Formats: sequence, structure tokens, C-alpha cells
Amino acid sequence: MKLTTRGHYSVKALLDLSLQRGFGPISVKAIAQRQDLPAPYLEKLLIEMRRAGLVNSVRGAQGGYQLAREPAQISLGQILEAVGETVEPLSHHTPDAEQAEDWVTFTLWHRLHQKLKEALYSITLADLYYDARSWQAAVGEETSFVV
Repeated sequence: MKLTTRGHYSVKALLDLSLQRGFGPISVKAIAQRQDLPAPYLEKLLIEMRRAGLVNSVRGAQGGYQLAREPAQISLGQILEAVGETVEPLSHHTPDAEQAEDWVTFTLWHRLHQKLKEALYSITLADLYYDARSWQAAVGEETSFVV
């Protein structure tokens, strides 16, 4: 599985929002600047994630986006699903009934696919946050970071 630009930008944006909790809504422009993302594209992704219930939007001069739930309640799988990412190993492959090897391969990929989905839905924004903080501490970097 390769994380596409859509998926990568979406995870970066929500991780950025998780770092700004308690500061009120964050503007698309502020997220885009911190994460070096194109603001118009980021806005479209945030709208999709709002529709999926991952973020809330606030209108007005002090408006922006904020997480709709705690970071520990938002999984990587939910983020990717919200922006249309899929994790399909063998798209619409039907194994050959005559060849046992084909069935073994199909079964193997199906099982790996299930494990990958389980992993994506078990990893949360909170996990990513603490992983990044741990890595920074290990290499002696400051605690403010760009994802």
C-alpha cells in the first residue's frame, strides 16, 4: 500500500489539528503554512473530513477547523476512508478454480489485506503524535514539528 498525496495531506492536517487542541479553531491558511501544503487543496480535504465527522468547522473571522473527537478516537483508517483512500490488494481478482496455487495466493493476499485494515483502524492520531514526540526526543529536536 502506498499512501497517496490525498491520504498524506489529510493525516498531516489532522495531526496538526491535534497539536493545536485548546487553541480554538485553526485556519486552513495556518495549517497549510505550518505543514507546507497547498491551502485550496487542503480546504477540499478538510471539507471531506468534516462530512465524515472527523473535524468541525467554525465560520467567521476567528473560524477554522478543529477535531470533532479526541485524537485517540480518530484512526488512520477513518482518515483515509474519509478522503476516499482504499486498501485493496487485488482489485476484483477471482482465483482460477483449477489451480491450487492461485487460491493460496488469493487467500494469502486476502488475509494480509484484513490485517492491514485492522492495523490502519487501530492506529490513532494520538499514537502518531506520541511516536513523533518520541522520535524528536531521541534525536534531540525541539518539540514543535512539521509532520
